[in-house]
Amino acid sequence: MLVKKMNYSQFTTVKAVVPDSPASKTIIAAGDVLLRINGCVVSDVLDYKFLSYDGHLLLELAGLNGKKKLVRIRKPEGAELGLEFGTFLMDKERRCANRCIFCFIDQMPPGMRETLYYKDDDVRLSFFQGNYVTLTNLSQSDVERIAKLRVSPINVSIHTLDPELRARMMGIKSGDAGVGAFKALVKSSIAVNCQIVCCPGINDGAELSRTMKGLARLGEGVKSVSIVPVGLTKHREGLSPLRPFDEKLALATVRQVERFGEICARERGSRVFFCADELYIAAGLRLPPHGFYEDYPQLENGVGMMRLFMTEFVETLRINAECRMQNAEFIRNPDYGIHGEVGFSIVTGTAASKYLTILLNMFTKIYDADRIRGRVYAVRNEFFGDSVTVSGLVTGRDIIAQLKGRDLGSTLFLPQNMLRDGDDVFLDDVTLSGLSEALGVRVRAVRQDGAELLRAMLEAVEN
Repeated sequence: MLVKKMNYSQFTTVKAVVPDSPASKTIIAAGDVLLRINGCVVSDVLDYKFLSYDGHLLLELAGLNGKKKLVRIRKPEGAELGLEFGTFLMDKERRCANRCIFCFIDQMPPGMRETLYYKDDDVRLSFFQGNYVTLTNLSQSDVERIAKLRVSPINVSIHTLDPELRARMMGIKSGDAGVGAFKALVKSSIAVNCQIVCCPGINDGAELSRTMKGLARLGEGVKSVSIVPVGLTKHREGLSPLRPFDEKLALATVRQVERFGEICARERGSRVFFCADELYIAAGLRLPPHGFYEDYPQLENGVGMMRLFMTEFVETLRINAECRMQNAEFIRNPDYGIHGEVGFSIVTGTAASKYLTILLNMFTKIYDADRIRGRVYAVRNEFFGDSVTVSGLVTGRDIIAQLKGRDLGSTLFLPQNMLRDGDDVFLDDVTLSGLSEALGVRVRAVRQDGAELLRAMLEAVEN
């Protein structure tokens, strides 16, 4: 039986079958087009993940010759089926059509790789990868499908609930766009993590209070809300005038959010509202303690990231030191495991440098401060401008320009988030190997995990 070619076949065409997977034990092959699972049409990754969850499956496919294949598969419930497709979404990615006045991509300098200028606004990427979306491009049927498939949690950029201000901030005709979908999803028990990009003089102060109160009234479907300071680069020619947070305003905003968070903690057992680390740093405040951040609901948005990193580092350092002290050889010989003078360095953005310096000092005190030469280098962001202080936006060229000729020891550690995801390339296309060659030192990228940084430092000391 021949199968009529479907208009989405290019996206549901099997690219590869994962070895030793349930699908690998069948006649499914690369080039087959997945049409249905248990009689339901597969149109994208949501359908595929939802429909393939069950343990008993009937797959309908079209082979390269156009003939239909019916394949039965039994597998553990929830286990991956084992099919790979040409794109992750198995569909076209939805682009962002908004013109937000604070959009960071609009502040990118010209001449960079094309992918850095791409704006996605796809709720499926929010669910699977944690991207923040506006929901302004969802239809009623989209909302109903998300609720039906239990696509939860998702991350939503909300900024304000005032229609007129929302329209102005997001560059859209109707400020209600996306808000109806947002409220409908919350009502359908879809958990939502919200983001408020806070712009001084626009949606801060009294307006921020109104937004927080409005979100709190929606109930526990609003799982968490992060208040993030607007990020401004030096490349804002022709864009809406915006100003950064100064120390006084950052302090007032942190205290405002903390007070409202305390009310929420009393009323529903969770603070719900949290400021990004950048606001605490700008205000000159200490970071809140580990327990303040509850289950760290918005780590990827910079909320509690440094506190968790420090907690991981300190706890692993404590455990490791206790184990070493129990080793008789270590007690008799303080130089046990240290072979000559050790030198290494850590590079980061200006925001995190003082915290990494604290951790380095703790490390050298426990081991041997006289024999271990460690150094933290804070790199100013000349590429985007001094107001950009996070490590994830530091470029290779800025590192080279500011560290060339400096004493870096035998190894330079840098955070993995400086590099393109899954690659060894910085935002400005400098590679790790290129950086190593330019600085004349071994370079090692370390995940954003305090325990992993400690292990990397120990390897530098003991090997």
